Amino acid sequence: MKRNFIKIGLLLAISTSFAQNKTTEKADRLFDSYQYVNAIEEYLAIVDKDADNVYVAQQLADSYYNLNNYTDASMWYAKAVKGNSVDAETYYHYAQTLKAQGKYKEANAQMDVFAVMMPNDSRAIEHKNNPNYIPSLANKSKMFEVAETAMSSNGASDFGAFLTNDNSLYFASTRNSGGKTDKWDNQPYLDVFKATRNADGSLSDAAAVKELNTAFHDGPVTVSADGNTMFFARDSHSEGKYEKNKKNKVKVGQQGLYKATLVDGKWSNIEALPFNSTTYSVSSPSLSQDGKTLYFASNMPGGMGESDIWKVAVNENGYGEPVNLGSAVNTPDKENFPFITDENVLYFASAGRQGFGGLDVFKLDLNKGQEAVNVGKPVNTEKDDFSLSYNVKQKVGYFSSNRNGSDAIYQAKAVCNAQAIVKVTDSKSGNVLPNASVAILDSKSNVIATQKSDAQGNVVYDVVCGENYNFKVLLQNYETAESALNNVIEGNNNVSIELVAEEVIITEKEVILNDVYFDFNKSNITDRGAAELDKLVRVMQKYPAMEIFVKSHTDSKGKADYNKKLSERRAQSTVQYIISKGIAKERISGKGFGESELKVNCTTCSEEENAQNRRSEFIIVKK
Repeated sequence: MKRNFIKIGLLLAISTSFAQNKTTEKADRLFDSYQYVNAIEEYLAIVDKDADNVYVAQQLADSYYNLNNYTDASMWYAKAVKGNSVDAETYYHYAQTLKAQGKYKEANAQMDVFAVMMPNDSRAIEHKNNPNYIPSLANKSKMFEVAETAMSSNGASDFGAFLTNDNSLYFASTRNSGGKTDKWDNQPYLDVFKATRNADGSLSDAAAVKELNTAFHDGPVTVSADGNTMFFARDSHSEGKYEKNKKNKVKVGQQGLYKATLVDGKWSNIEALPFNSTTYSVSSPSLSQDGKTLYFASNMPGGMGESDIWKVAVNENGYGEPVNLGSAVNTPDKENFPFITDENVLYFASAGRQGFGGLDVFKLDLNKGQEAVNVGKPVNTEKDDFSLSYNVKQKVGYFSSNRNGSDAIYQAKAVCNAQAIVKVTDSKSGNVLPNASVAILDSKSNVIATQKSDAQGNVVYDVVCGENYNFKVLLQNYETAESALNNVIEGNNNVSIELVAEEVIITEKEVILNDVYFDFNKSNITDRGAAELDKLVRVMQKYPAMEIFVKSHTDSKGKADYNKKLSERRAQSTVQYIISKGIAKERISGKGFGESELKVNCTTCSEEENAQNRRSEFIIVKK
């Protein structure tokens, strides 16, 4: 688990409250020099002879914890806390190991003890304010879709993936074949590797970036937006810089940050940053889009916890003083793996905030000054999830997790939470129109769903970012209206649709149009008549089950038999016109009634009365 290569004295100091003796001297020496695998072997040998040794249980728990083996750490923490003399951090780490196994009820019990012992600690305050946060965290809307990348290599530890704008994917890995191992966990040292992201999103085979790699730890990296500058982490042993621990006969190195420039396709001109030290580590670099701010993780003096997120100004002639990001990001526990996006959103991993267990990934929009939020599932699990980077240009991110046993790289694509808010109004009055039928159609004109507008004339649809949609609105006595929404963006996408009132009235019994005019003594459809009949066509298109019976009437002038025949011709002419516009013939029929059904029964009729009798009626047979 190479991601824990920042050697932090605070964690290791937990055990000082217990008595050491000659029996544990060798094991303690290995523990104090970060040789946890070998220390565990020595402590286990002691336990075989002294099963109730609480001090050894504590040392074993801390050793397993530093190796991210939370199952075994939990077992030994359980034994250690029975001694009633452990400090508060032990209870906190015990709780963390229980969370990593999904044992949230048991973890809460340990957090309760921690909160009593450390009431002013931010972690204790957060716990007391919301001890049962897991259900709400598990049910929150997911921010990312996650997929495996097939990058795993025989159980090697891969993390710190960084995608450049030209589709090069750099990451740190133990898949090197150098043969040397780190005594921290007896695993190979880290090297920097590079793969290429293909057009289909797949990744090429990874190859070591030889000019960056040494016999010790190298990586992870960050690359400038133009691809010409790199900052990366490296073990100070490679420069011969370390502190000698005479007691334990070891040379203790620290992680430092280095800068390289791209020359003829190779990373060259490597130089150490001025705030590197042999007494603390700086690692996990992330460079802002403008290249003026470098974020990193460190346990340097002045921090808030075991490791914190810091930033430093990158100037033309050097660097500013490192600045701690404060309580908006950092806690008394571990924060690591910062990544700053082109949009000034900071992702980082934390073991000191409420999460599912182990390290969880958090997000903080530095533009808005809001609280850091857990990005939730499926990025975060009960295991360690960390090192999330996100390329805004390529719209893809990568993170690491040991959810399947070893640190592996996963792909993360942001779930764009977007809504289309459609408001329907009257084109003349501007009044909102409730109960309008608003259909949402995809780019191929397939109807996805249909809703009625509410009392405010609104309909809300969840939509997918980047997609195109159409909206079709139907409302009785209004013309059908359509509107497009292209290239959906995150958040609210407002669509205003104004409906034009039809000069058509639909009752329970009939569709009422203005007069359908015919030339005197003729039955062919005039332009004015066609304009009215087109309204009927639209009504029948809007209501596909509607069937209409056309009744054609004349006035009482002329002979009754002639009027009957004239009205029949007009009725059939009307029916044929409607059919010609695409309405099925089974839905429209008609008959002429001549002067048999006068609307105004008059003997000597005025022209106005004759006009009322010369009419067409459109009776609704089926709605």
